[in-house]
Amino acid sequence: MPLPAPTARPFFGWHVVAATFLLATFGWGVGFYGPPVFLYAVVARTGWSVAMVSAAVTLHFLLGAGVVATLPRLYRCFGVPMVTVVGAALLELGIAGWALAEQPWQLFVAAMASGAGWVAMGAAAVNALIAPWFNLRRPAALGAYNGASLGGVIFSPLWIALIAGIGFAPAALTIGGVMIAVVAVLSVLVFRHTPESMGQYPDGVEGTPVRPQAQGGSVARGSLFRDRKFLTLSAGMTLGLFAQIGLLAHLFSLLVPVLGGSLTGLTMGGATLAAILGRSLVGWVMPASADRRLVACASYVVQVIGSLLFFLAAGDGGPWLFLGIALFGLGIGNATSLPPLIAQQEFPPTETPRVVPLIVAIGQAGYAFAPAAFGLLRGSGGGDATGSASLFLCAAAIQLAAIGCILAGRRRRPEDRDKG
Repeated sequence: MPLPAPTARPFFGWHVVAATFLLATFGWGVGFYGPPVFLYAVVARTGWSVAMVSAAVTLHFLLGAGVVATLPRLYRCFGVPMVTVVGAALLELGIAGWALAEQPWQLFVAAMASGAGWVAMGAAAVNALIAPWFNLRRPAALGAYNGASLGGVIFSPLWIALIAGIGFAPAALTIGGVMIAVVAVLSVLVFRHTPESMGQYPDGVEGTPVRPQAQGGSVARGSLFRDRKFLTLSAGMTLGLFAQIGLLAHLFSLLVPVLGGSLTGLTMGGATLAAILGRSLVGWVMPASADRRLVACASYVVQVIGSLLFFLAAGDGGPWLFLGIALFGLGIGNATSLPPLIAQQEFPPTETPRVVPLIVAIGQAGYAFAPAAFGLLRGSGGGDATGSASLFLCAAAIQLAAIGCILAGRRRRPEDRDKG
């Protein structure tokens, strides 16, 4: 279908970026940063074991990994706006279930709803909403992922304050209601538009090739699992997120004895701000022709240095510890935003919409087990400094393995570099 003649109206793509930023703020703030808070709220309310409630958190992320792989098909069948609104409604239904569950089976049903819903506002959804509007400037446009980091800054303390102040169920209903209203407005005013419907071109530049919306793919899934580029990208993303999520899940409790509660909260906020800075720098500075695998490896190297500085700090709240937190934080955002950009560079436009949800699904399925795995590693040291040190060394080793996987996929034919 030919693109309508361009109009004089301002390029709408940056409105999509702003709306997607807000969507990511709610998506991660409720669906990603919420479950760790929900875990403690449920345990305090019901007296159920931490292990059992932790299993519900794992189910939340695992089911989400399965759903995210089907997002292209859902977008194709029902449209992006409808899927996004339904996802927000499912997420709200799920968190209300977390707050009201009286039996363990009810908690697991709630975890299934929340896990299925939040991925429609997660990493694959952000890429799907941005991709039709941007080609050359997509690295900068995917700064919308910074909404995820902002979600952690805003919602983690907000959940704690509201649950303590008005109770878990009223807090869930209040935040969920606002979330659904915001997502519905964004879907009607912004997400229903495409470059074609607005008579515009990707990047706002006439002559830029029009990319199909991320609503399907022609490549067979089986062939992807025999593709070296896909396998190394998936493995690298999974390992990087496993190390990152595993360490972050325990970092707060590790820092409190050293820094105290208030300073630890500020320090974790500083790590989140570093994540925004790192992602923004890559998005705006990285040339369009850059080898994005090398950029991802550089980001992981910075995190490896940060993990090793944690180890060298040895429980001391000195400058090495704060430098380690800053360096580790710089790579947090890039672990999510760079893999879709690598996929854009290495796969044809017809394959990219299938590749991105799959690598996100594989990564999420992997990191769902990271908090428990790092918890076992931490417990193996008796909860003392030895166990803590092993966490930092393990995170660094896994990040080095992620670098190896990313580098292993660099060998490709010259004509493949410009695909996507």
